Amino acid sequence: MIMTKQEKIIKADPWQQLKSFTRARIAIGRVGISLPTSEVLDFGLAHAMARDAVHLALDVEALEADIQQQQFTTIRAKSMAPDRASYLLRPDWGRRLHEQSLMQLQNISQAQPIDFLIVVGDGLSSLAVSRHVAPLLAEIRNFLPNDWHTGPVVIVSQARVAIGDEIGQALNAKMVAMLIGERPGLSSPDSLGIYLTYNPKLGLSDADRNCISNVRPEGLQYATAAKKLIWLAKEAMRIKVTGVALKDESEVQEIA
Repeated sequence: MIMTKQEKIIKADPWQQLKSFTRARIAIGRVGISLPTSEVLDFGLAHAMARDAVHLALDVEALEADIQQQQFTTIRAKSMAPDRASYLLRPDWGRRLHEQSLMQLQNISQAQPIDFLIVVGDGLSSLAVSRHVAPLLAEIRNFLPNDWHTGPVVIVSQARVAIGDEIGQALNAKMVAMLIGERPGLSSPDSLGIYLTYNPKLGLSDADRNCISNVRPEGLQYATAAKKLIWLAKEAMRIKVTGVALKDESEVQEIA
């Protein structure tokens, strides 16, 4: 078979098949020593989306309505950061509750102790929260033990991960699951993280909590994340600890 001149010039790219399995920037090609124009434009768009995800304000009313549709009660709170600019410049403000919110939570009377408190924070991607929290909560409800008391879902604005500890302490919860928008990546502006802490209180560090990351349809599926979370929560309830002392062996035990 004689190849035409055009067929000799155009060569099949073996990377394209691999590229279909990931959103990572592989096989982007080149034009001389530069990137193709399409890739430069795609990178600029991804960067803009990541910046927008950080600065975009969370629609609390819409989120609250979505959560209530999952048969959860809700309560709002806010951190010490008065606005988004302050939140980004002062991470420490995002880790502490506003005095008014703290008093409001402390004054809530519970008929029974909270076993598993869910806190939702905008974090660094309100886009992730608005897209993924409601469907994730639907899956979490499917795995929750019937005898666990969850209390209200606390929606907190201008939040960092550690604020969940103060909220859990204020409501005297046995453990808290913090659902929060993660720092956007150039291929994932809407990644949701889950942080589980047993015996939440002020002064804890990241070593005291377990993290489940990249919850979204293109990453960790809702059902898988919910199943992993409740497995960790059950183990935390059993051994009275989370963090580095609690290893995620959910998949190992499932195989066994």
